[in-house]
Amino acid sequence: MHASKEAILALADGRIFRGWAFGAIGESTAEVVFNTAMTGYQEVLTDPSYKGQMVCMTCPEIGNVGINADDEESARVYVEGFIVREYVAQPSNWRSEMALGEYLERAGVVGIEGIDTRALVRHIRTAGAQQAVISSVNRNAGELVARAKATPGLEGRDLVKEVTTAEPYDWDVADWDLADGYRRASKEALRDAPLVVAIDYGIKRNILRRLVATGFRVTVMPASATAAQVLALNPDGIFLSNGPADPAAVPYAAETVRGLLGKKPIFGICLGHQLLGLALGGRTYKLGFGHHGANHPVMDLRTRRVEITSQNHGFAVAAESLAGKADLSHLNLNDQTVEGLRGIGVPFFSVQYHPEASPGPHDSNYLFDRFSRLVRDFPRYGNEALDRVLAAEGGLGGAL
Repeated sequence: MHASKEAILALADGRIFRGWAFGAIGESTAEVVFNTAMTGYQEVLTDPSYKGQMVCMTCPEIGNVGINADDEESARVYVEGFIVREYVAQPSNWRSEMALGEYLERAGVVGIEGIDTRALVRHIRTAGAQQAVISSVNRNAGELVARAKATPGLEGRDLVKEVTTAEPYDWDVADWDLADGYRRASKEALRDAPLVVAIDYGIKRNILRRLVATGFRVTVMPASATAAQVLALNPDGIFLSNGPADPAAVPYAAETVRGLLGKKPIFGICLGHQLLGLALGGRTYKLGFGHHGANHPVMDLRTRRVEITSQNHGFAVAAESLAGKADLSHLNLNDQTVEGLRGIGVPFFSVQYHPEASPGPHDSNYLFDRFSRLVRDFPRYGNEALDRVLAAEGGLGGAL
């Protein structure tokens, strides 16, 4: 922490916030968004979906529980800058291995504390997410605002290529246990498990853990993988991961998904959900300030059950663009945006939110079990498998 080092947060629309530097000393330009989660700042920092964004946490005290290797969602910090009301420099938690400020400093990520985060959030809610600069080396507010204005936003930018894996790999780590830590699936269990190919657009580790814990053998493929390359592995199911920025900026990914539809059961989350929409001929659009947090209410239109969900996205699927091409399965109760899709005569389903829930509630874990049943039933029932799985679950319908 650099208690005496001043820092500035400058927004492209001219709004200025002054505070104190923590983490790395330097300057960063990115889109500024806010996250409403009370916990899980380390998972936020290491979520590849935040590539190209700096995050303001609405929880007023951040850093209390420190940092530990087990809670990382990827191999590095992807957030471009971190904004908090009060940074706690001395964590108190038995799992802590270092302080948050040291973690950010090692990662080269600038932070700013001591600003009125409530005022910033209210401003973003009104003016929308926008480009901003955090600087602890330049105190000329006018120059920083000009720099923010000159920086391109997320629309049209392919950031997936910057976060995806370079090579395929297998994953065998399952859920975390309080006594033993992360458990690995046995070779015997993996030998008999159905194979899921997970396409990595910026995948979180806990998604992979949940797939293994559900009973799958998992191979991860790069975002550049073609449909032919995926199908050459003869998977039993295909998973489409989360990822950053604009789904329309990765047409090669949508083309791959288009080539997979109807061939194997598919489950998509976040960017994977949006890519399914594009592959079906729909369109996506940018939200005013996105959905980021662990407390977003979503209704399952089949069961009328409301789930409290963990979310991180700045784009959404346009419902009217998929009329007759997919069914609406989940709806955001805050702004009525599309939160889930399911195939019509094609075995796929997807959600915009994060059912792996790290951080976040566990209301949506059932989706991994649904995927397991779909993969199990597909060899026998083909494209009718999803309808049979949903019928067995019961509930109502929800057409677009």
